[in-house]
Amino acid sequence: MKFEEFTLGHVFKTASITLSKESIIEFASAYDPQYMHLDEEKAAAGRFRGIIASGIQTMAVSFKLWVETGAYGEEVVAGTSMNDIRFIKPVYPDDELRVEAEVIDLKEKRRSGIVTVLLSTYNGKNEKVFSGELSALVDK
Repeated sequence: MKFEEFTLGHVFKTASITLSKESIIEFASAYDPQYMHLDEEKAAAGRFRGIIASGIQTMAVSFKLWVETGAYGEEVVAGTSMNDIRFIKPVYPDDELRVEAEVIDLKEKRRSGIVTVLLSTYNGKNEKVFSGELSALVDK
């Protein structure tokens, strides 16, 4: 979509994705090697009572689902910022995640504009697990 096609308050709904225990462990092994993501025995004895996904993985999956809506299309130039990132609830193996992306700000520039969306990620129980503001430069 071109910058002018975005409207304040519009909500985009994404497809969903299920995080397997294997994908959680694989991601954490590479990018967030902490026990609550890798060590089943230690994680089971901890406050989450089992392995949970890295917040960074939850954020990356949320971004992936948003991008896959195709809303940016070929008009996106680059991301400009991520703000107010919140990891609200843990994400467990086999949780199904989906995202609602609400357009919360539009700033016009000379040849483009900055589109800011609030990504809100929900699990299969419709509990919000993640939120964050994402801004991107989009051509007119």
